[in-house]
Amino acid sequence: MGCAAAVFRDERYRFGVCTEQPGPIRTTEGFDMVVAKGLRAALAATGVLDGRRITTHWRYADELQRRYPAVKVDPDVLYIDHGDVATSGGSGTGIDLCLQLVRADHGAAYAARIARRMVIPPHREGGQVQYRAEADAAPTDSLGELLDWATEHLAEPITVDDLAARINVSPRTHARRFAEQLGTPPGQWLLAQRIVRTRALLEETDLPIETIATRVGLSSATNLRRRFQAAVRTTPSAYRRAFRTRRL
Repeated sequence: MGCAAAVFRDERYRFGVCTEQPGPIRTTEGFDMVVAKGLRAALAATGVLDGRRITTHWRYADELQRRYPAVKVDPDVLYIDHGDVATSGGSGTGIDLCLQLVRADHGAAYAARIARRMVIPPHREGGQVQYRAEADAAPTDSLGELLDWATEHLAEPITVDDLAARINVSPRTHARRFAEQLGTPPGQWLLAQRIVRTRALLEETDLPIETIATRVGLSSATNLRRRFQAAVRTTPSAYRRAFRTRRL
């Protein structure tokens, strides 16, 4: 709830909290909270999720599936958005989901501004599998500095081998660390960042597609259109028109 409040306490939204039975509510974090507004909000219990693919924290997936067999629980993803109903896998993934909803409402650039305010990445790749290591598992080296460097140099022709060389490891070791820490291959992560940057430039500028392709490291308008279509399921031009129509 705190994650949702942090995202949606924004001028473009009205945020409120409600519960099926107003009054003191016990949380799983060891404190109570008082909720004044009432609404039947237990999604699975209402039957709204029957037949739908949803997610929750991987530790609770089996219990949720046992309680509601008509629901299709996927414990491996960070979040699932059906448009009218959205679910996430935990506190951090709740933020991921909230930012996804903001992107759908107001675009990638606006969502990125909220993420910067919260000091979090605007978009994460991978799934929950990356967080299922045993409690006593040896920690792996952080990729944080490398990811920051890559996002600042997207216009350059960075390759997966370049990323590995920058931290002095083999491409195979680099791919393994990416899978362990981010749950996604490095090439897929790099492309995702370029798509995020493309969306922001389409929303906020009148730059030609060819220029945008150069700025995000996709080399040509043809390559950008192909990659963008595969990732966003629409063309860059259609995305730009739709976003601007939504703002009017």
